[in-house]
Amino acid sequence: MNKKEKIFIAATGHSLARAEKVDGQWVVTHGQEGIKINCLVKDPNNRQIIFLGTQHNGILVSKNSGKNWTSLGLKGIPVKAIAVDPNNSQTIYAGCKPVSLFVSHDGGASWQELENMRKTKKFWWFSPADPPGMAPYVSSLTISPEDSNVILAGIEVGAVMRSADGGKTWSKHLRGSDRDCHSLKFHSKSGEWAYQGGGGGVSFSKTGGKKWRKPKAGLAPKYGWMVAADPEHPEIWYLSASDRPNILKGQTHPLAHIDGQAQGHIYRKKGDEPWEQLSGGLPEPLDYFAFDLAIDPDQTGHLYAGLADGDVWFSEDYGDQWEKMPFNLGGIHHEMLVL
Repeated sequence: MNKKEKIFIAATGHSLARAEKVDGQWVVTHGQEGIKINCLVKDPNNRQIIFLGTQHNGILVSKNSGKNWTSLGLKGIPVKAIAVDPNNSQTIYAGCKPVSLFVSHDGGASWQELENMRKTKKFWWFSPADPPGMAPYVSSLTISPEDSNVILAGIEVGAVMRSADGGKTWSKHLRGSDRDCHSLKFHSKSGEWAYQGGGGGVSFSKTGGKKWRKPKAGLAPKYGWMVAADPEHPEIWYLSASDRPNILKGQTHPLAHIDGQAQGHIYRKKGDEPWEQLSGGLPEPLDYFAFDLAIDPDQTGHLYAGLADGDVWFSEDYGDQWEKMPFNLGGIHHEMLVL
């Protein structure tokens, strides 16, 4: 399927947008109005199946690429992160607020809490991004494609932790990763490579999440957000980031979250080479932040960037050149899926 036949789904901040080409024309529809969407995940084994984590309505699932939705439980619990086991789609994890973790081994028909996640919480963890109360939460979950027992979890703001027994027990904060975790991903095929975007920049692991380091060459201090990696070349990966607030200029809010003033860019890392700032047709800088970067799992070099104003940009050459897709989703302030 080429880029012109893809389906695009995004949480806009006030609805769920869906763009699909019908009879040669792009059609954008909006649903789930009034439901606060926290996360959006597709089943890696069946791309027609999509999960929504919501603030008050638990988990919703669609089995037809976002056309229809049904409840999958956990209603009343703020679900902040979802991960589907790439080796067994019947196993689903849900990270919640306050810091807690639930698992289903029957595709969401029933859930049980993995109680040791609550016990990891430290008194100084907090989240300025999600009032009231500023309670920390599980912001990211990712499962190794080679070992279903290996899970990484990010806390905003608190820690990045690793479990080697399916979430029953957890490590302490993994040194070298960013405590302010915004995105956390295993490579889609390699269980050795993992990537993180955070408020302090960017980190990666080549040891299955055991050891982390921050590649700084070519990248000034940045407020990092989304990471993505090429499906065939784990050493080629991407970051969306913006300038950090300048307290001396009276900036206290991250620029990435100020529409029209984001000062954002997309960066590429190739192996041991320094970071490269990508342009090739992209607006410079990005006044509306790239809150999502999505790869095509079937096509090396293909990369999509979803901006806060609803525009979607596409590159088919590892980010060297970009073109804007001929539709607008109305806003992308959380996550975007490309099906």
